Amino acid sequence: MTFLDFYQQDIQRLEQAGRRRTLALPAGRDFSSNDYLGLAGSDVLRGAAIAALERGVPLGSGGSRLLRGHGSEHQALEEEAARFFGAPSALYVGSGFAANSLLFATLPQPDDLILYDALIHASAHEGMRLSRAPARSFEHNDVAAAEAAIAEWRREGGRGTVWIAFETLYSMDGDTAPVAEFAALAERESTMLLVDEAHAVGACGPQGRGLAAEIQGHENAVLLATCGKALGCEGALILAPAPLRDFLINRGRSFIFSTAPSPLMAAVVRAALAATAMADERRTRLRTLIATAKTAFAPLGITPGGTHIQPIILGDDTHCMTVAAALQARGFDVRGIRPPSVPPGTARLRVSITLNTDEAAIHALADTLKELL
Repeated sequence: MTFLDFYQQDIQRLEQAGRRRTLALPAGRDFSSNDYLGLAGSDVLRGAAIAALERGVPLGSGGSRLLRGHGSEHQALEEEAARFFGAPSALYVGSGFAANSLLFATLPQPDDLILYDALIHASAHEGMRLSRAPARSFEHNDVAAAEAAIAEWRREGGRGTVWIAFETLYSMDGDTAPVAEFAALAERESTMLLVDEAHAVGACGPQGRGLAAEIQGHENAVLLATCGKALGCEGALILAPAPLRDFLINRGRSFIFSTAPSPLMAAVVRAALAATAMADERRTRLRTLIATAKTAFAPLGITPGGTHIQPIILGDDTHCMTVAAALQARGFDVRGIRPPSVPPGTARLRVSITLNTDEAAIHALADTLKELL
């Protein structure tokens, strides 16, 4: 037995279970990306990148933010992001995964409790694994269950701060959180909120400021706005009270010891925020496509999600991937999602509605699904 046998055998087990993953280049009509506003390949962001290069913005940062890696583009982005979102402060990091890992690993303290939605993203789980605080889940989008969990923890002697963590728009189910109800619970129980706006920022809310825009700026709210989805760029913005930003800079190991994100990308994110603020027409077009999908998929017995993420639950892993492959062969880039990304028995097609497609393509996809399902 060689030292590679374990890894090869594990891949074989994944293959047999229908769960082996491979990298596939984009092909066909875009029904899989998170580029909801079609900004990633737009002239707006391409022009911003060219302009930044022409004024001498470097591609690489050359070091961590605490060394020489902190540049004027990072600083300008964070100042502009705080104003755009109405947040006390902003901190730019390399990705949404890195941001969630940083937040959960650093902010909750040993006597605190992380109370998280059962369907929260893997990046939050990674942060919780690194955290010194205990964590408990509550049923998806169930505010009453979260409140009961707080009461139980306190009866058990918990005296620290509770951090309620949830997403505003769930990436695999396409449903939205009861943000106002969670905010009210946090107010009643004097808890903190950790709110992931990854799939809502840009596409939802006033000026694309997300579904939690109304609680932005609250002393007990920490929000995450990723830049690699509707904003069409890369990285993530942590929006938080200034003392928490300072704490992350001083205590967040993944921030302290990571090379700073590209100054060029920071410059492009600045342009993306400006474009998003003026993108009401794009958001209107996106809502039109969402309505088209709702109408087109309804005869297939698919429950309409009402957002730009439409899951089609098929259950069996192999069947899901077979249907996905058939769609791709017909020119529709629809990807299959299997456990552990989703719960066992809920393998699904994740249909993403973006401005990279149109009404005709959505109807054509629905017709093809009718043949295959």
